[in-house]
Amino acid sequence: MLPSEFAALEPFGAWILESERERYAKRLASSMEEMQAFYDAAFPLLEQASEHLDAFPLAELPDQERNLLLLMFSLVNVSFPVEVWKQARVPDSGAAYMDLVVEPKV
Repeated sequence: MLPSEFAALEPFGAWILESERERYAKRLASSMEEMQAFYDAAFPLLEQASEHLDAFPLAELPDQERNLLLLMFSLVNVSFPVEVWKQARVPDSGAAYMDLVVEPKV
């Protein structure tokens, strides 16, 4: 599922999601404890993951590296709830939402 040096993140495979919409839905459906556990495991590996992924052309990522990239996208998605808001939803946003029109091509 992931490159061997990132095997510690395999329990968080449910966060390997294709689209921002899926990542956002997963964030909203997750408890703060689940997001905190994912964040605590993945954040210390973010720089290492970035360096690892930089060794590959984006258009030619092997499956394991692509999974790692998608997992890091999910880490970004949970960073504000964990670091700042202490809740899955954006505070004081009511029923407002924003649809992503174009996704990054991975």
